[in-house]
Formats: sequence, C-alpha cells, structure tokens
Amino acid sequence: MSHNTPENFHLQAKEALGDKELRQNFRGAMDYLRGKRRDAFPDAAEEKAVRDRAEAIRQRCLSKLPELLEKLETQLTRNGIHVHWALNADEANAIFSDIAEKHQATLMVKGKSMVSEEIGLNHHMEKQGIRCLESDMGEYIVQLDGDTPSHIIMPAIHKNKQQVSDTFEHNLNDFKPTTDVDTLIQTGRNALREAYQEAEVGVSGVNFAVAETGTLCLVENEGNGRMCTTIPSVHIAITGIEKVVEFLSDVPPLYSALTRSATGQNITTYFNMISSPRKEGELDGPEEVHLILLDNGRTQAYHDEELRKTLQCIRCGACMNHCPVYTRIGGHAYGTVYPGPIGKIISPHLMGIDSTKELITASSLCGACEEVCPVRIPIPSLHQRLRQESKNKPETGHNALMGQNAASNTLEKAAMKSFAFAATHPSLYHTGLDAARKMNGLIPNHLGNWTQCRVKPKLAKTSLKAKLAQRNGGQK
Repeated sequence: MSHNTPENFHLQAKEALGDKELRQNFRGAMDYLRGKRRDAFPDAAEEKAVRDRAEAIRQRCLSKLPELLEKLETQLTRNGIHVHWALNADEANAIFSDIAEKHQATLMVKGKSMVSEEIGLNHHMEKQGIRCLESDMGEYIVQLDGDTPSHIIMPAIHKNKQQVSDTFEHNLNDFKPTTDVDTLIQTGRNALREAYQEAEVGVSGVNFAVAETGTLCLVENEGNGRMCTTIPSVHIAITGIEKVVEFLSDVPPLYSALTRSATGQNITTYFNMISSPRKEGELDGPEEVHLILLDNGRTQAYHDEELRKTLQCIRCGACMNHCPVYTRIGGHAYGTVYPGPIGKIISPHLMGIDSTKELITASSLCGACEEVCPVRIPIPSLHQRLRQESKNKPETGHNALMGQNAASNTLEKAAMKSFAFAATHPSLYHTGLDAARKMNGLIPNHLGNWTQCRVKPKLAKTSLKAKLAQRNGGQK
C-alpha cells in the first residue's frame, strides 16, 4: 500500500531499490515495453516524421489554447453536452458531488483517468457516501489493495501474477488462487460486470477533445471505457485544459504517436468518439453527458513560453519506460500521481515547487526521455529550468512559479559566489588547486562504493612518441 509523498522521495527511492521483487517486476516490464516501442518504429525516417507531425500539432493547438477552449465549449453545448470549468481539485470534486446528488447516485463506475487520480476523486466521493469503482483492470487491482497506480498507462505494472492472485484471494469471495493470466482477467471482469448495470454515473477521462466538432475521444484496450460511457444514465468526463485539439484531422496523427509509443500497437482495440448524449430513437448511451475542464496549475505552465512545452504531453508513458531512474524505483517512490520524467516537470505546476523540489533533482539528464517522446518535449532542459526556479527568485520577464525559490540555500549560494570569484582570479584559483591537491588524502570519500568499483587505467609502458618512431623505422 502506497502513502508516499514527494517530500520523502529519497527515503522512498532507497526502500524501492532494496525491494528485489519490485526491481525484478519492473525490469521485465520495462524491457518488454521498450522492445514493443522499438518494433513499432522499425523505420527511423518514419519515426521522425510521426514525431515531427505530432509535435507540430500539439504546439499549434497550445498556441491557440484560449480560443480553442471557447470553441470547444460552444460546440459541446450545441451538441447537448454540459461544460464545467474547475480551477482546482476542490472545484472539480464539488462539480462531481453536485451532479451525483442531483441524480441520487450511490455508485460511480470509472474508466482509467489520471486526472481523476489527480483530484483524488475516489476518496472525495467515498466521504460523500458514494462508491467510485475502478473498471480498468490495473486500476481495479490497485483499488482492491487500497493502493495507487505506479504507471500512467499500466497502473498495476509493479505487480506480478502471483501478487495479483494474492490480491484477488484476499478481496474476492470464492476465488481459487491461480497465476493463469486469462483466468485472472476473467475473474476481474466477472466481478465488475454487475457494476455497469447498477451505477447511476459513469466516469471517464479524455485523450483528445476536438474543438471543431465538440467530440470527446477515448483510447482504450479493454472495453471498460465504452461500458462506463454508455450504460449508466449519466456520463461525466474530466480532462486537463491542455487536451483540446483544433481539428478532427489532428486526432489520427496523435493517436498513432500515442499508441505506438505507449504499448507498441498500431491501433488500440477500442477508440471511442462521444459528441452528444443519447438521441431520440437511439438504444444506448447516457441521457446526460458532462465535461469538466480542469486547470489545477496548467495555466501557470501555459503563460511561460518555455514551460508551455510541458503541456504537449499526450500521456504515453514512453519517457518512464526508458528512464534509468524510474525503471529501477517504480512510480510509487515519487509520491505523485504523475511519476517519472514527465511527472517531474508536471508536478511542480500542480503541487508547487516547494512540495516537489526533491523530484526535480531526481534525473541523470541522460536525455533518454526526450529521445523517445512522441511530441518531442525537451524534458531534460525543463528539468534544468525548474532546478533554477527552485533555488532562485524569478528572472526578469518570468512570472513567479508556485513555490518559487523553495530550495534556496544560503550556504550553497555563498559557496558558488566564492567559486565564481576564485574562477575569475587565476592566481587565486591556481593557489586553491595546489592546496587541494596537497590535502587530497585528508578529504573523506563520500562516493563510497562507486569509487571502489572504479579501476584506474594502466599506463602504457612505451610512450606514444616512441611507438610512432618505431612504426616509422626509428625515424623521428
């Protein structure tokens, strides 16, 4: 069960590194997902074209975000969908509560939605006496454990077959322990089947919201998203304001980039397009559809041209699968809804730099995340920018970020000023280097095991000059 916080990242990472079963689970899963993505892009030229197109679409849409949001609201309203705006998690949860109370709901059934995780929807509804049941298989498993997702695409990726069997055994009546994957999946589906019929409200996220047509697009593989959005009489969708796209024609390129980067699929099993509630004469579909557009710190990123690139994300998870930090400690160690490289540049806007300053430094800056990002988010450079913001007051022309300067350290600043002074005065600098060399043996080794495994290279017995002379027949 995970109740981790970003403030305790280093302790949580240390504990994760000591969990051999967790390390083994992630190693197998990450190797598999990296292989799937590699196979999905066999042609380097095509991969470049896909990424170029996806990046261009996201940047164009974000550059027009305010007007596209207004157009989206107009089109959705015209189609009969109710649009709500939420500045933060409290406002979003209040909207859910009001709709549920209006329909006297006691049960919500929910498809996978990271934004609903972001606002803590399940816990909020539980306080209102309303059960919010996860229907995505991975989310359902972690919900049974009282746990949280460890990956934005595959919530239960930290568990192996035996652990899933143990979860079902402890929570489901008449379950016979098994590690057969098909049996485990069918068990979960059977347990969820009645909930779709009983729930008064279905909840979903949104992958793309099309301003041109007022269409909500959902990408999924299990069919649970379609069940959540068609069987209950009320459907509530929630999404971040950055998910809007301008044209319906923008969706296929982004869809291709998403599925191939996330799971290595050319196309997912289901792609849902919702443009209105049930119309007269139709046999299925909800009688009411609502969309909640959530800000929750996204406007802060939007107002800065460099940080705006954070909002290009289409939530594929590829950066996590290739990150040397995430692949070894998993998602729970971060203590945030969005872990891994993308989480380290999104979470400071959602939660404040003061709460996430430890995460900003949890990167090797190797660049693997940027190399695989389907929309080319410059994650390493954004990490560096946020590190600067965490330790300094806003530069001229920059708006102050939430929690700005929270990691400022007086001693560190004094040390850097001293180094800068020495570095610009050669005589002082060289005197300091000479003193450091003489005192080298007195300095304690804080690098520990890392330096113990370093092997000093053997020096050549014959100088390079002598070898060249030998090759030239002794001639100089």
